[in-house]
Amino acid sequence: MKLHRMIATAFLAVFLMGIATPAFAGEIVLGYWKTIDDKTKSKKSIVKIFKKGGKYFGKIIRLFRKPSQDQNPKCTKCTDHRKNKPIIGMQILENLKKAPSKWKGRDWYNKGKILDPNNGKIYGTWISPTNDGKKLLVRGFIGFSLIGRSQTWLRAKKPVTKKPAKRKAEKKEEKKPAAR
Repeated sequence: MKLHRMIATAFLAVFLMGIATPAFAGEIVLGYWKTIDDKTKSKKSIVKIFKKGGKYFGKIIRLFRKPSQDQNPKCTKCTDHRKNKPIIGMQILENLKKAPSKWKGRDWYNKGKILDPNNGKIYGTWISPTNDGKKLLVRGFIGFSLIGRSQTWLRAKKPVTKKPAKRKAEKKEEKKPAAR
């Protein structure tokens, strides 16, 4: 009797894993990714990839900059609707579609565009997460994929947003008892 129950439980677990895995496998690309500077190899930004209308998009939600630098610079070199807009919150990945076939045994997303806010240029792009979901290969190119540049982005945790510090005058007002 116990053996029957163990076999049934194992069968049910395997069956449920078989149903659940396809539902989540294609969504490994979603979430937060840390970009790395090609030259300095230091962290550059956090990009959030999301799905909308069956396509995949990405926007910059955080920049890692020196204290002496503008903490939310504008895209002065952009030539489209993003010209002179803040880079934080800017959509840099657009209209990626999940490819029907796998590439090197893993999912990939193509036929999209990527913006480089440093030079304002827009490139064709494809992206492919590793099967463990810890890295994302990002390829930007002109024309076809052979002429371009690749980066590896790293999975990141959801960034903590800091609450703005209260000014001293506001703190004093909070401490004063209400007038009657």
